[in-house]
Amino acid sequence: MYENWYVLQVMTGQEERIANKCETMISKSILNECVVIHYEYMKKYHGRWHKEKKVMFPGYLFVVTDHLDDLFIQLKRIPDFTKLIGKDDIYPIYKEEVLHLLKYSDEHLIRMSKGIIEGDRIIVESGPFKGYEGFIKKIDRHKRIAFIDVELFNTVTTVKVGLEIVSKFS
Repeated sequence: MYENWYVLQVMTGQEERIANKCETMISKSILNECVVIHYEYMKKYHGRWHKEKKVMFPGYLFVVTDHLDDLFIQLKRIPDFTKLIGKDDIYPIYKEEVLHLLKYSDEHLIRMSKGIIEGDRIIVESGPFKGYEGFIKKIDRHKRIAFIDVELFNTVTTVKVGLEIVSKFS
């Protein structure tokens, strides 16, 4: 049950609000779950580093349903709903794409990873990307962010995740 995942396009910055509206206005028998995926990162203010979270895919929600036709009718009642993404505007995303991404998350929040740089290699020592250094395309040590490529929406998309480099060795 509830094997089909779809991507819902919404107004950027309104993901949480629209997800909440979907959860409250659409029957649980039609919509199993409405997911906003976040990533954790560090931000410095007031002289200290603080953990924050941001939406990983701005402008997109993930919905889980086995009743697409009913969901589509119900979504028309949601303000700011844009469209389902895909060929002819509606298609399920591949379950493997979702599971590959969500295996890194804890309640749809991808936690910070910590690592080191040895020469020109990044080694992730702890966190969800330990052992997955090959996904990292670029890092911003100052902002403690890594840019990774994920395959989603039938294309490769670069997204940000939190990565703190704790030391660098030559």
